[in-house]
Amino acid sequence: MYWVMGILPFVLLLLGFPIFLLLLTTSLVVLLFFFDVPMTVVAQIIFNSLNKYALLAVPFFVFAGSLMSRGGISVRLLRWVASLIGGFRANIPLTSLGFAALFGATSGITTAATAAIGTLTYPRMREAGYSESFASALITSEGALDNLIPPSIAMIIYGIASDSSIIQLWTAGIGPCLLLSSFFGAYIYYHSIKVGITDTGRFSLKEFVLATRDGVWALGAIVVIIGGIYSGVFSPTEAAGVACVYAIIISYFVYKEVTLAELFETATRSMYLTGLIFIIVAVAGLYSWLLTISGIAQSTVSLISTLHTAPWVILLVINLFLLFIGCFLDPASALIMLTPLLAPVAISLGVDPIHFGVIVVMNLTIGTFHPPFGLNIFVCQALFKIPSASLYKGLVPFVTLAVVALLLVTYIPAISLTLLHAVF
Repeated sequence: MYWVMGILPFVLLLLGFPIFLLLLTTSLVVLLFFFDVPMTVVAQIIFNSLNKYALLAVPFFVFAGSLMSRGGISVRLLRWVASLIGGFRANIPLTSLGFAALFGATSGITTAATAAIGTLTYPRMREAGYSESFASALITSEGALDNLIPPSIAMIIYGIASDSSIIQLWTAGIGPCLLLSSFFGAYIYYHSIKVGITDTGRFSLKEFVLATRDGVWALGAIVVIIGGIYSGVFSPTEAAGVACVYAIIISYFVYKEVTLAELFETATRSMYLTGLIFIIVAVAGLYSWLLTISGIAQSTVSLISTLHTAPWVILLVINLFLLFIGCFLDPASALIMLTPLLAPVAISLGVDPIHFGVIVVMNLTIGTFHPPFGLNIFVCQALFKIPSASLYKGLVPFVTLAVVALLLVTYIPAISLTLLHAVF
């Protein structure tokens, strides 16, 4: 049975099966041939996998992020960031990085962030003289910051799978997000010097005031979402609903940059994307249930406890495993499948569950821009028709820096937990 659950999914993946179908197929094969249970259990487990209040936040944040990217909010956020960074060297790619972090605080889903950021900043970087390889790689990798900064949907899914506090996970992800952003920022600055691009502008107080005045409603989205959550005014799920209402009001009534038809189109596209996420969550919940009742999770913990290996070595092995998995599976699938298996191992090693959640999400975040199958890679190529060889070459330094940041986060828990302990 164990080899079926471990090998069959990878065989089906190589054959081109969709993620949800390979998980469902594997689960049905195991249930039919190795368990004597009625097949009605399949429907019950799938229903229970989706019958979670926190999951309501997913469609709301997907819709809010999509609407903000086309309703004038993202453009004004970009202008505001540009007015702050305009006096620095490499201000155009640094503006793109800052915009990625800021937009991530209003979105929650990395592919939406990549599309929104790339559409606005990629042409500007190319006009400034940055290569196709560098510009596309930056867009692809910085969009992944969305997975670490609140309101990260990846953190929501991990919190559901591990029964952890979503607000605490969001808080713990802020430190690693800042660390990764600083690494990317340092490389951007170094690259601009290396290739000799002097795109230094001048800071203008007048432009900053104008950008702030024009973007006050856009910046208000961050205040409403993040401020409302941490002040205790509403829960993460309620914050997602408020974000939708706020985005509709600002985009349609204030900025007047979307029509009713475009609102409906955005809602339709968000429903489709939510369906993709939820069908994976549903069948992955069935697969993770099998991992639990089959004793694989408990056997893994027992096996590791008998190895008498240093905890740092086991964490390194887990990181390598997750980095590998992240190259092939999307974060939602991997989180639902692997959290029940790996979380008990981490707890047995004495790792803080919230800290481990950040480690897992950060690993899978790297997978979104790690060749060859990172989700953000596909988004960037779809937008700008970048050749794979050019994009992969540009991603090498960003992936390397991200792995270094991951190791620091893994072995220095204070990066994740200092702010958490200060807030809670």
